[in-house]
Amino acid sequence: MKSMQEYLLTWLVPRLIRMTISTLSATIRWDYCGERYHPDSTEQHIFSFWHARLLMMGVGLKGCKGYTLISAHRDGGFIADALHLQGFRTIRGSSTRGGSRALMQMIFKSRDEKCDFGLSPDGPKGPREIVKPGIVLLAKKTGIKIYPVMWATCRQWRITSSWDHFYIPKPFTRGVFVFGEPLMIHAGESDADSLDRIQAAMDAVQIRADNYFK
Repeated sequence: MKSMQEYLLTWLVPRLIRMTISTLSATIRWDYCGERYHPDSTEQHIFSFWHARLLMMGVGLKGCKGYTLISAHRDGGFIADALHLQGFRTIRGSSTRGGSRALMQMIFKSRDEKCDFGLSPDGPKGPREIVKPGIVLLAKKTGIKIYPVMWATCRQWRITSSWDHFYIPKPFTRGVFVFGEPLMIHAGESDADSLDRIQAAMDAVQIRADNYFK
């Protein structure tokens, strides 16, 4: 049974995260590169972004009614609840816990709801900025294209004590969302080749985003 302190944390932390996102984003002037996401699009997407860039992803994908894959661990619960407060839906699971169940959920929802997905292919514990096989399986089983997307800001904090070097923009700065070209992962393609292509695409959008203000 949860203690009163645990209940308070469960209620408070997601709201603090949401408030932080809203407050920071309101002070940032955002640019967009590539084919920006439009909520009225009838095409399905698998949006792929590094774990460190999760904080502001809801800004670039505003209006998306799909599902974001979030770790089943306790910290993931705070993130999931914060996303719910922003109007997003989540599926809980990762490569280390509940991954197979989460993959099956996404496959069924892709067929039943024709929805989008968002996930961090290097989560939940790294290695940082290295694509893992889960996104390959999802793309092959659903036939949905992968859309690499990354954001960066002119000024930011990086939490180097965390495994992913979590990225937090500083207020009153400039930011950019970079949307990469879609990737179709064919069922007959080897997993190794698929991973290489996704990794190259993710690295490319990260470089474009990080060098945008230089």
